[in-house]
This record gives sequence, C-alpha cells and structure tokens, in this order.
Amino acid sequence: MSQSASRTQAILEITNRASTSVEMTEPLGDIWGCDVFSLATMEEALSKNAYKAIKKTVQTGAPLEPATADVVAAAMKDWAIAKGAKFFSHIFYPLTNITAEKHDGFIITNSDGHAITEFTGSLLIKGEPDGSSFPNGSIRATNAARGYTAWDPTSPVYIMHTDNGATLMIPSVFMSWTGDALDKKIPLLRSNDAMNKAGSRVLSLMGETDIAPLNASCGAEQEYFLIDLNFANSRPDLLLAGRTLFGAASAKGQEFDDHYFGAIPARVQNFMQDLEDQLYRLGIPAKTHHNEVAPGQYEIAPYFEAANVAADHQQLMMTLMKATAKKHGFLCLLHEKPFAGINGSGKHVNWSVGNATQGNLLDPGDTPHKNLNFLLFCGAVIRGVHLFGPLLRAVVASAGNDHRLGANEAPPAILSVYLGEQLEQVFQNILDGKTATSETGGEMDLGIDQILNFERDPGDRNRTSPFAFTGNRFEFRAVGSAMSVSGPLIAMNTMLADSLNHIADKLEAELGAGKDESAAVLSVLKVIMEDHSNVIFGGDGYSTGWHTAAVEERGLKNIPNTADALPAFREASVKALFEKTGVLSPLELESRFEVYSEQYVMSIEVEAKLVVDIAKTRLYPAAMQYLSELSMASAGMTDMGIEVDTSIAQSIAAESSAMIDAVNRLSEALPKDGFASIEEHMHYCADELCGLMEEVRGHADTLETEVADEFWPLPKYQEMLFIR
Repeated sequence: MSQSASRTQAILEITNRASTSVEMTEPLGDIWGCDVFSLATMEEALSKNAYKAIKKTVQTGAPLEPATADVVAAAMKDWAIAKGAKFFSHIFYPLTNITAEKHDGFIITNSDGHAITEFTGSLLIKGEPDGSSFPNGSIRATNAARGYTAWDPTSPVYIMHTDNGATLMIPSVFMSWTGDALDKKIPLLRSNDAMNKAGSRVLSLMGETDIAPLNASCGAEQEYFLIDLNFANSRPDLLLAGRTLFGAASAKGQEFDDHYFGAIPARVQNFMQDLEDQLYRLGIPAKTHHNEVAPGQYEIAPYFEAANVAADHQQLMMTLMKATAKKHGFLCLLHEKPFAGINGSGKHVNWSVGNATQGNLLDPGDTPHKNLNFLLFCGAVIRGVHLFGPLLRAVVASAGNDHRLGANEAPPAILSVYLGEQLEQVFQNILDGKTATSETGGEMDLGIDQILNFERDPGDRNRTSPFAFTGNRFEFRAVGSAMSVSGPLIAMNTMLADSLNHIADKLEAELGAGKDESAAVLSVLKVIMEDHSNVIFGGDGYSTGWHTAAVEERGLKNIPNTADALPAFREASVKALFEKTGVLSPLELESRFEVYSEQYVMSIEVEAKLVVDIAKTRLYPAAMQYLSELSMASAGMTDMGIEVDTSIAQSIAAESSAMIDAVNRLSEALPKDGFASIEEHMHYCADELCGLMEEVRGHADTLETEVADEFWPLPKYQEMLFIR
C-alpha cells in the first residue's frame, strides 16, 4: 500500500470505528488505593511494633531497623502474591525523564529441587542494576558498572497490573557503587531535608515550639495530545521524535477558542475514565480533566501530595497515559510542541511547603500582612527566584520546551514572580517602610437574584507569569509536559532552603539586638525587598516592553534556548548552592549538566536525521510523482491546442528543488564533530541545525499546500487534530 493510500485507509478506519459507550465502574470507595501497600494495609498485616516503626519511617523519614524490614517484606510478599504477583521490581528514576525497572521473581529452589517463594528484608532494601548503562555524566565508566537501587519507604509500594500479569513495584533510589546519585529521587529527598532543616530553624526563631517535619507539596497539571494510532503509524517523526517535523497549518486551528473546556469527545472520555480508574487503584488522586486550548489537546490534574510521592506518581501517570492510550487506539503525545502553530503542552507545577503543626506556610490567611510566618516564607521564595532564576530556567530546558517557552502561549524565558495585587502591595508597603495592610477581594455580586454572591479572590491570576502565586501556593508554569517534576522541585526546595537559612541568620541578628518578632521580621523583609524586588512583576509577560525592561532596567536574564540555559549548572553560585545545602555534590551537579547537554544534542540530531529521511524518501518522491502527472497532462493539453496554466507545476518544481538543496546542506552539516566543548556543540545544534531544519520544513509545508491531496504521503494537521 502506498503512503498516500495508507493515509486514506487510516481515515476510513477511524471514521468507520464502532461507537463505544462509557461503562459503569466500581465506586471510588471500593477501588481507591486497593493496589497500594498503604499504611492502612500495613496496620492490618503487621504486628503493632512493626507497624509503629514503619509508620514513623513513612511520616518522618526515621531509619528502619533491618529486623523490621524483614517483617515488612514478608507481609508485602504475602499481600502481593494474594493479588496475583509473581514478580517484584525496584522501580527507579534515572536521568532519562522516564522510569526504569528490573523484575525479579519471588522464587528460589530448595535442595529437593522444589520452587518456593521468598522475599526478605535484604531483597526489599537493595537491588543491583547496571550503573553504567544509564545516563550518568561520566560518573560511571563501562568497566565500572556496579549500581544499586534502595527502597524508599516514604513512597508507597504498589501492584502494577498489565496484560502480562501483576508485579510488585518498589519505589527506589538509584546510586553508583561509589555512592553518587544517578537518579532524580536522591536529590529530591535531600532537597526536602535541607528545606525542612532551614524552615524549622526559622519557625523556632519565630517562637514556634511544636514543629512537625516540613514537606514540600506538589500538584502538577499535565497537558497532552491524543491522536489516532492509524495516523501516528504513518508519521515517523511523531513515533521517533514526538513531534511533527513537517505539516502545513490547518484552515481551522484554535482561533475560535471552541475546544477549550468544550464537551469531551466520547472516545476520549472512555480513555480518561479508564485511565483514572487505574490511577485511583494506585492511590493517585486525579482531580480534574478537560479539553485544553488546542484541538486534540487535553489536561489531567491530580490533587496535591507530598513532593516525593507526587514525583513518583507523575512518572507512573505518564506511563499509564501512554499505555492506556494505545488500548483505546490513540497515541498520547507528551512532547511540548507536537504541532506547529497551535498551543504546546506544559506541566504546571503547583508547589507549596507546610507541616502538620503550622499548616501550609504559603497560605496567607485572611490577613497576610499579619501572618509573619507566611511573609517570611514568601519573602524567601522571592529572594530565591531572583538569585537563581537562571537555575530555574535550566531545570525546564529541553529541545522540546524550546519550541514553547517565550511564545504567546506559555511563560516567557525570563524568570519573574507574580504575587497578585494584594500581596504585591503588602510587600511594597514593607519596602517603603509603611504599616503593612491588606484588603479582601470583596463580594462578587452579578445583580442576578438566582446567582448566589460569593467572596472574590483578593488577586487576579496571570497566565503570562512563569512563577505565579495562586492563593496558597506558587505555580511554576514553565515546566514542560514531558518532564519529570523532580528537577523543578529539587531546584525550588533548594533555593528555598538557602533563602530560609539566610533569613534565619538575619533574624538571629535582629532578635539578638533586642527587636521584637514583628520588628525583626519587617526589618529582614525590607532588606530582601530592597535587594530582590526587581523580580516581582504583575504585568503582561508577553509584551515586548517587559522583555526590554526586564533585561535592561531590572537586570533579569532572558534565556531563549537550552544551549543558553544549561550552562547555569556550572555557575559558581549554583555549585555553592547545591554543595552547602548537601543536595548535590559538584560531581553530581556536573554529571547532570553533561547528561542534559548530551540529551539536547541527541534530540536535535535525531530530528535532523528524520527531516533528511522523510524529505528525501517521502515528500520529494510525492512531489515528483505529482509533477510528472501535471507535466503529462500539460503536454497532452498542449498537443490538443489547449492553453494550460503551468504556474502550479513551476512552483512545485521550484519548491522541490529548494527543499532538496536545504536537505543536502543539512546532510552535510550533520556529521560535523571536533567541537571544543559541549556548549559549542549545543549552540551549533541550536543555531545551525535547527535553522536548516526550519528551512527544509518551510519548503515542504508549501509543497503540502500545492501537491494534490491524493499524492501527499503524511497525515495532515486537519486530519490528525480533528478526526476522532
């Protein structure tokens, strides 16, 4: 079957698909967390002493005795086998943005040759995958391959059901034989510990005596696209690069704003319900789902959880999204910009900090100007974003996110903080040395009797801000949809820990000088505002005026792409930040720079190779075939004395020639090597290869609009985005 015929067949199969209905599912109360070895499950399965010990570990991070680990492992094995599991796996999170797992059976043979099940504390606590075959930034060489996984008791163990059976999954950290972190979980746990210590220090200075462990919380809004697999299988760029490297704009896109929050297509609703039932069984609190702005785009958002658990659940959710989509005949696209000309996908990370005794420390309450703990923690965030904006930009840098950040659909590549009118005025008063006050938003009265009045929020929302306060948390909107949330959480926790330690030092000095708490707090915050208020911005982040003012007047950095962003990992201030907080050693930090740099280069080079291949083997032959048809038709008409307009044929010939010329230059540019540094290689990819790919695409997309539809080999935007 020819490529164009394959495309036609795909449309027929989709449009003739039998309709499906949403099936009734079990009540939420019956399925919630049923596949999780939760504290409630452990309380039933363990002795009182063992349960008390594991509960303390889960809730406070206290160490667990080996003997208790044996008891927990035995109960865990019995629970898993009762649910049909024959295998267990330490699941871990290498520097690939996806999960990794090694499966082992609950089986050993005895001296009689019989098979028995066994799962001890030592097997639960430690696994041993290869430490050199995952991205590690030269921490591990091929001949130094030993690596370890170690059980993280603070993240729940669960059963993963697939068509091939059930497996006990054990969330774990991943380290080298030398003890260096090779994953995203170890630094996340360290960053939370650093933030806890610094935050507890501040609270103690504020007179708090009962201080439970502090923990960051996270709720990530996941955007994604669904397209039919029949289309995807005819698009090698989608299958291998995750985005369309070619494609002319559809006559209709998102300009009518009619997809956003519209009625969810029945087939998509089936997918969502299936996915969420699986998430609920795994204790993942999927809260909302809806159509997003672009056609074919959707969003799912879980409720807030402890940051470490939320990060694990996010990884699991992305895995389930992809697998469930295939069951429903879709390809789930998590790339930040799978389609040109319409909105891309982000993963807005809602982040806060709190504990069981003081509550959410980023909740201002009804009178934020009097809530000193809130003011200190909010001030710490402001200072952190100002000092480490380039780091925050670096942790959301990728080849995919480069297509999204800075466009009028996502936050700019300039890190600023939005507080809202009420809070901005509170901090402005502190800066001005005035008495701090705050106002409510007032009552919303529409003048319609049947609509109840309600309290309006004291501040608006600003979707153009990359780092916005949204009532009781900050929303980091620049995170890309395909990314692990661990990197952003690590950066935010670490910068907060640094700022809280800074504040604690200043508070100690002010209190030691005899000032009362209120005066000491306002004095410390006044200096923070004097030094760091330039990062606060409440206007339109898309405006060219802001881009100019941010850089020229406020000294903020506009970092447009990954090649410019990743070197922040090598800045002296960033190295010092991670080293003094104990989150990442200089070696571990450097390894991340090397890994992410290599991933960027490889992503661009894979795309470039695909551009060359698709243009040469699919698009150019299609254009030539159609041109041949036109030429024969024109010649026949001329023989009959009929005058024919040949402008289309001439345009196709010219565009085809120009496309192949650009393809040849891209082919010649690809093998270049011998770069002086990885930075130089990244800039070559960003400045040279990306430009050549866009040149090829420009000619190809023009050809798509001129070559007869029956000859064009690739599914088009109007088909992929609108045919369900």
